Amino acid sequence: MTQWIHMSQMIQCLSDETVNNLYPPSAFPIEVRHFLADWIESQRWDDFVMEKVEQESQARTLLDQTISMLQSMAQQNTNVVDRMKLMQISRNMAVFQQQPLQFAVMVRDILRKERVLLNAAPAQIPNPPQYQQYPGREPSFPIMQDVDHLVLKVLEVQDVRQKMHQLQEDLNWERQNYEGLQGTIQQNGLDAATSEIQKLQTHIQQLEYNVKAMATKRFQQLKECVDCLDQCQGRLINRLKAWRWEQHKATIGHPFDEDLNPLQTWCEQLLGVNGKLRQELMLIGEPIPELQERLGQLLQVLIQSSLVVDKQPPQVIKTQSKFSTTVRYLLGEKVAPGKPVVLKAQIINELQARNLGGVPGDNVGELINNTAILEHNTSSKSTCATFRNMSIKKIKRADRKGSESVTEEKFALLFSTEINITGCETPYRIQMISLPVVVIVHGSQDNNALATIIWDCAFSEADRVPFVVPERVPWRMMYSTLNSKFTAEVQTQHNLDQYNQHFLAQKIFDKPDFADDFSNMMVSWAQFNKEVLPGRPFTFWQWFEGVMELTKKHLKTYWSEGLIFGFIGKQHLHLILKDRPNGTFLLRFSDSEIGGITIAYVSATDNGGQKIQNIQPFTKRDLEIRSLGDRIRDISHITYLYPDFPKHEVFKKFYTEPQASPIGGYIPVSLHTKVGMEAGSATPPNPSMAPLTVHQFQQPFSPQESITQDIMDSAPPSVEFTEHIPPGNNMDLDLDTFLQTLDS
Repeated sequence: MTQWIHMSQMIQCLSDETVNNLYPPSAFPIEVRHFLADWIESQRWDDFVMEKVEQESQARTLLDQTISMLQSMAQQNTNVVDRMKLMQISRNMAVFQQQPLQFAVMVRDILRKERVLLNAAPAQIPNPPQYQQYPGREPSFPIMQDVDHLVLKVLEVQDVRQKMHQLQEDLNWERQNYEGLQGTIQQNGLDAATSEIQKLQTHIQQLEYNVKAMATKRFQQLKECVDCLDQCQGRLINRLKAWRWEQHKATIGHPFDEDLNPLQTWCEQLLGVNGKLRQELMLIGEPIPELQERLGQLLQVLIQSSLVVDKQPPQVIKTQSKFSTTVRYLLGEKVAPGKPVVLKAQIINELQARNLGGVPGDNVGELINNTAILEHNTSSKSTCATFRNMSIKKIKRADRKGSESVTEEKFALLFSTEINITGCETPYRIQMISLPVVVIVHGSQDNNALATIIWDCAFSEADRVPFVVPERVPWRMMYSTLNSKFTAEVQTQHNLDQYNQHFLAQKIFDKPDFADDFSNMMVSWAQFNKEVLPGRPFTFWQWFEGVMELTKKHLKTYWSEGLIFGFIGKQHLHLILKDRPNGTFLLRFSDSEIGGITIAYVSATDNGGQKIQNIQPFTKRDLEIRSLGDRIRDISHITYLYPDFPKHEVFKKFYTEPQASPIGGYIPVSLHTKVGMEAGSATPPNPSMAPLTVHQFQQPFSPQESITQDIMDSAPPSVEFTEHIPPGNNMDLDLDTFLQTLDS
């Protein structure tokens, strides 16, 4: 019952239409296959041929046994529903009593179709849950159902060809008999044989008609198969493009299922079907140019489309630096043995990428270690060429116009080779380009180069001309990209919220007082990363990327738990803190410098009123010296995280425990964060900005002697605010109220 075990698992993945075509409910329902699986697979069904009438007795015996076993199982079955179902099936199968050979041939064909499906099915079929797809991705099963249908149609063509062959043999035999009988009559002058000759002539004419009808049917089936192959391959090519598109979008944090095995299986299936159809055309004995040409074109497209950049090179590449990339060939198992297949990589510019078709003319860059052999891995069943130590030695830039920067110029790697496929007479030249890359010569260019890649990945269209991107996009698209990139880079589930979104829009558009919806306002590439922000020496992307890096390396848990407000404007900040008790604070990302987080808190004025104090931002360097949690614990002026959470309850788990005991007789060293006034410093020029002083107790010269000194924090003397609401709590002032306040 081995075949049925696998087939029953595969059926879960087939459409109802495919299952009903395989097991006709009115003739041989699936219940018969299931309940009699062992017995069915032990019989010699493959021996039956419709034209061999001498097999009728044997076929009737098998039919009687089938009906008898179904009736016996029905009587023994305790489930009344199954019992009634089996009895009904046994009665229905009695219709074959007049044509038992038809029953035997039907079972033969069903078993053959099962074997074809099992041989063509992906290895994962026995375990359907492995086929879970990411949201938005077209499910695998429709394509698989197309292939199932196509395989069955090819099997029908082969059956018709075999029947035609049998009919032609019968026709040849009868013609020979006719010629012999005609010769005998002429020699002996026997008139009595005239009726026999007429019968023979009629039979021959009927056979000739049947052969012609079968030939017409065969041609029509072949055409239908080619049409079906064309449609199925078109869907597969679209799925390959979708895979590359998802790979492209993964750069900005979109989900991506990188598994290529199902696509490889489908490529192999379609190659096999193409080969079978070409064989059927050859066996016709006369050329059919239309179908032969279509199959040739389909074959060429499939062979050329099966080259995929599995692991993309870095999209920002520094010259003289090593990098790697992997190219996979989905028809690797079909590559003709013998001469190894060597892939060559070369770097091309945007103009060359637009004019692919032959070998690029000018060499715009020199690649080191730019060849790799296509090797098959039997365990993973993948065929890949891995470039492990590639490097760009030099690059030739295109002429730039206006304010264009070298970090805005996009290149790509072109992979190409010549390949021979088993069963194909001529070699095929195949090629594939990587995602666009930006080539830099110094690490200081990395941030701007990454901005070019982000804009390209986020806003390019699927079937664009390389590497065209819009100059302006709606803010809603820009914000979605920032959110996806931020959460993916920080590796958090905590998204930017509507308050963050509004502040980011105010910042990039330089509209701090704008209270309306920014969604449809167009943001330009220049606003994103060419023009510096007003009053700042950096662009919007440079500032945002700095915040992202700081959060990724030092604030991931704080952000993920909703303890950091994040992006908030000063006006909004004052509105939500102005009526809060002294000591209420929140955390926000620095607005004035790259990669800083600051504490804004409510404090008392000399006349008994309140003011908002903003502690100078903590940078990456500051948080490497002392964590944010410990700094919050150190500052006694801040007591409640907005809106009203005691800071020691919220941040306790982030506190570092003090050193338990002296080591080697020395008094242990500690760092302690204090705001400027606490340390006795002078009032800062801007009363809203409180500088920091870090008291550091130095290791003494001896156990009895110690030195204490005040060391001012090295961060720039600017101060900002930053914070986020813990999960499950809402701000007192919602965004709509805030916007109405601004508008009024």
